[in-house]
Amino acid sequence: MAAKDGDGWALCRRGHRHWGVHGASGLLAVHFDAVGIPHVLMQKRALWSHHGGTWGLPGGALDSHEDAVTGAMREALEEAALQADVLRVLGVHTDDHGGWAFQTVIAEADALFPASPANDESTDLRWLPADEVGGDEGGTLHPGFAETWPVIRRTLPPSTVVLDAANILGAGGEHGWWRDRAGATRRLLLRIEELARRGLSPPDGFPAPARWHPRMIMVVEGQARDVRSDGPVTTVSAPGSGDDTIVDTVREIRGSRPWERVLVVTADRELRRRVTDLGAEVTGPRWLLGQVRPR
Repeated sequence: MAAKDGDGWALCRRGHRHWGVHGASGLLAVHFDAVGIPHVLMQKRALWSHHGGTWGLPGGALDSHEDAVTGAMREALEEAALQADVLRVLGVHTDDHGGWAFQTVIAEADALFPASPANDESTDLRWLPADEVGGDEGGTLHPGFAETWPVIRRTLPPSTVVLDAANILGAGGEHGWWRDRAGATRRLLLRIEELARRGLSPPDGFPAPARWHPRMIMVVEGQARDVRSDGPVTTVSAPGSGDDTIVDTVREIRGSRPWERVLVVTADRELRRRVTDLGAEVTGPRWLLGQVRPR
């Protein structure tokens, strides 16, 4: 394994030549303004480069030891001096050409931070409203990005998954979990934190990247209300009814960031009705439990 060991041309099964022996990845930085309009950071490629003069994303060939996020962040640093600590990864979209793939890392920026070319691979960097990408003002798109943009555009809004911990435990079938609700909840939390780091697969029909990194909130109640997380899952302690706290959590998200999608994981019929009335979507615990690894 060595730096830049991915540089070189590869041929996919569609008969196209692509830069990146081990595939390639790029960073799609997106910022949502105060009214929820997404703005995307676009890069104009230098004329000497492949498809020079077109607009696309900072990115390039993956080294053999890199995953998509690591490679995209490295390329963004090299080409635009973008630092990973100002971005939160929302997901990864894979465009598989057969034997070669480009992975688009979608990451949310909390501001329209200044950006300019950091090397000679690009001539301009510019934030554009998403609806202007590929339009008359947006310029000619890189053909690979132009092909995937309509799909990626639908998955841009960030998401929060709200977990009904007690209901998920009941569906999980762990023998005797009710005798130690706090211990069972901690074990479930550890498994979900591991899944959050790997990335989730969204429910069928939910508009999110295939490898998905939503915010995750677990509502804990009763004997488990003191369970806390030090990892990627936020725990919220219900002072009384867990269902009421879940509804309050959904209402707060929808009120402060109405463009953000909310998915509630529960099988409780009345709770599902209450949160869908607030604009959330719902799915059952088995969708989640099918992705966590047994411990």
